[in-house]
Amino acid sequence: MTIAEDAVGVSAPLQPRALIVSLYGLYARQQSGWLSVASVVRLMAPFGVDGQAVRSSVSRLKRRGLLIPEKSGTTAGYRLSDAGRDILAEGDTRIFARRRGTLDEGWLLVTFSVPESEREKRHLLRTLLTRLGLGTVGAGLWIAPAHLEPEVTTALERAGLRGFTDLFRSHHVTSRPARETVRTWWDLDALDAVYAEFLDRFEPVRARWTADPGPDSRAFTDFVEVVTAWRRLPYLDPGLPLEVLPVGWIGVAAEELFAALRERLATPAATHARAVLAG
Repeated sequence: MTIAEDAVGVSAPLQPRALIVSLYGLYARQQSGWLSVASVVRLMAPFGVDGQAVRSSVSRLKRRGLLIPEKSGTTAGYRLSDAGRDILAEGDTRIFARRRGTLDEGWLLVTFSVPESEREKRHLLRTLLTRLGLGTVGAGLWIAPAHLEPEVTTALERAGLRGFTDLFRSHHVTSRPARETVRTWWDLDALDAVYAEFLDRFEPVRARWTADPGPDSRAFTDFVEVVTAWRRLPYLDPGLPLEVLPVGWIGVAAEELFAALRERLATPAATHARAVLAG
């Protein structure tokens, strides 16, 4: 599972499971990776999610290997699994410190060969590479900005799929303009639409906080929502070089909005979360 897998459409209602992943990513690691069920219910209440929905969502995350049931004394709770910690740590870089590649750095190419006896691995490979944001050059040839090599390699190794793949570094030589070529590898129109949805949804949040700063509790709900909505975008757009993107790429404005909201909301949101967890 990747961080992006639990993220949802930017304009769609945020699903309880996606919100819980954000809560664990933002606040559980400061509590040794463990949260009581009761505290998760309290944290989720401002989002209009009741206790039954919380327990159902947590159970799904347990089945997927992100959370492990564990008691603290007589208090029931869940802690992050080792795999869950690793996934969230890798997500921190992609989500909060996403960098864009450059044409000078070149590209990462991924090919794979799966024997017929293990053909189910082909679907797993395609799914994983798609979730990591790789584009497709052609049948069996995937591409990403070169700086993603460590992340792609780690994800393949964790999934037990590294042995089926070959990775190459390359520079693209073509007579076609780079902006035309990249459009055949990634759906830039779809990316543009998702970024536009993010801006439409959260520009009013920035305007509200600029005009009338709210309490820590409001910062908490706004920040968890913006992180939950944002975290799929750096996987859909894996840091593509600006040189190959349309002039005035909308993703830059979305990145700036996310950074501004994070700077404004993260500290009061954490203050509220600590107060709830201590209660």
